[in-house]
Amino acid sequence: MSTASRTNRQWIYRRRPVGPIEPDTYELVTTELATDVGRGEVLVAARYFSVDPYMRIQQAARNTWEAPHPLGAVQGGAVVSRVIAKGDDVLGIAEGDWVLAYTGWQELARCHVSQVTRLDPDAAPVSTALGALGMPGRTAWFGLMEAGRPRPGETLVVSGAAGAVGSLVVQFGKRAGCRVLAIAGGPDKCRFVQGELGADVAIDYRPLAGDAARIAAELARHTSGIDVYFDNVGGPITDAVMTHLARRARVVICGQVSQYDGGLDAPALGPRFLQHLLFQRATIKGVLARDFTHRMDEYVRLAAPWVKDGTLVAKETVVDGFEKLPSALAEMLKGKNVGKMIVRIP
Repeated sequence: MSTASRTNRQWIYRRRPVGPIEPDTYELVTTELATDVGRGEVLVAARYFSVDPYMRIQQAARNTWEAPHPLGAVQGGAVVSRVIAKGDDVLGIAEGDWVLAYTGWQELARCHVSQVTRLDPDAAPVSTALGALGMPGRTAWFGLMEAGRPRPGETLVVSGAAGAVGSLVVQFGKRAGCRVLAIAGGPDKCRFVQGELGADVAIDYRPLAGDAARIAAELARHTSGIDVYFDNVGGPITDAVMTHLARRARVVICGQVSQYDGGLDAPALGPRFLQHLLFQRATIKGVLARDFTHRMDEYVRLAAPWVKDGTLVAKETVVDGFEKLPSALAEMLKGKNVGKMIVRIP
């Protein structure tokens, strides 16, 4: 029988938005969490919360890659926490250790030790387990290298190039020997992707006002053919890229963030592009992070040394305050972040 408890704040998902996230999408509640840990359990206190585009996809009313996120439940998500208590039979993890777990938007959680991954703070900053060394990292690496199959000298176009996944794809593309055209929103992001990430060309889509023809004309200034397109945004940018595919191009669909606020259940129809795939004998493939979950250790062994020595830029936008989680998600969907969006409990 539990004899101790602690106050726990949680963000509960209450209403499916039909457009942008609104104040009544979530409710902040305070509960009491029993802190006695049972056999094989750990009690963790959250420090860094992941904020990701897939959270908005899960708010669709229809099935996507899975059933919609249930109303009345804690918003799911990856969290980096400290272990504050553990069962006597828990081996390999000590109180005070940093761990990664999918415990969602709550300050405290009690879970089985099999659900947590111990993090080594000496190998890399623990927050990177949510970004460059986490789900966005493995999505970027395997999505590009295995679905995109880049070759030295090819032209790679990355949309959403300043985001959590896109910023890594730009760097992985350069490592693969590609000429990288990075599409981002605003002069600051363009300076970031070209100056810090090493993109050969940075294209600001905002002055082009979402006009596919104007975006296509800008692409034509910089390339005569796109060999690999890593798509994070969809919409008019993708419509434009499709008209510039090279022979046997590979299109990787990772995200369609331009369609998430209001276009999930009734997607907007753009120009037909299948003819371009036919003419160039191109291929198009969708990728999800879960496609590569079983290869996470493989990716971390590869990329952790790059993060540690600084040759892989692991940019983060950090927002302080548990109460800021819903607004951080809304801001991220509007493109306000550079790199990985994270909410931190100071």
